[in-house]
Amino acid sequence: MIDIVQQIAAAHRAVELRSGADGESVSVQVRRTYDAAIENVWNALTDPDRLRRWFMPVSGEFRVGGRFQVEGMASGDILDCDPPKLLRVTYGHETSLVEVRLAENGEATVLELDHTVPLALAGSVAGALYVGPGWDGAVMGLGRYLSGMDTVAANSPEVLEFSAHSISVWESVVRAAGLATDEELVDAVAAAKAQFTPDES
Repeated sequence: MIDIVQQIAAAHRAVELRSGADGESVSVQVRRTYDAAIENVWNALTDPDRLRRWFMPVSGEFRVGGRFQVEGMASGDILDCDPPKLLRVTYGHETSLVEVRLAENGEATVLELDHTVPLALAGSVAGALYVGPGWDGAVMGLGRYLSGMDTVAANSPEVLEFSAHSISVWESVVRAAGLATDEELVDAVAAAKAQFTPDES
C-alpha cells in the first residue's frame, strides 16, 4: 500500500530555465532524503541486480565511457561516475543530461537528481511535466526498496493514483515558476496524463 500523501511530500521539486553557451535549457530537479547509508543508496542506483527490483531492468557498465540501456526505454552514455557521490549520464538523447548527486546527512543520504534538456527539445518549461512525474515514481520506488517494502506494479491503481497526484504537483511547480504559458501547461498536463496515467478514465 502506497501512502501517497507521504510519498509526494517526501520529495522537493523545482524547475528552472537556464542559459548557457549552447542556449537555453530546462532543468527538472528532485531532491529526497533516504534513511540509508550513502554506499547503500549508490549501490542501489548502480547495481543492475538491485536496479531491477525498484526501477527497471538496466544493462550496461556504470563506468566513465560505458553505455547503459533501460529495458523498453532510454539508453545513454556514462559521462561521470564518482562513487558514491556523482553519476552523470545522457538519457535518451545526447543533449538530455541526468545528474544524480548523493550527500551524507548524518546516517541518512540526500539524493539530488537534475534532468536538463535544451529548451528546443522540451518545447517549453512546461516540458518538465514530460519527465518530472516519472522521476517522482523512481525516487518513490527507491525509497520503498531501501525501506524493505515490496515493489508495486507500474500499472497498478495505486501507482496510477500516485502519478495523478505527481502530475498535479508538477503543474503547480511549473506554474509557480512563471516560465510557461497557460496553453503550454494545459498541453503538457494532457501529455503527462496520457503518458503516466493511461488507464485512468
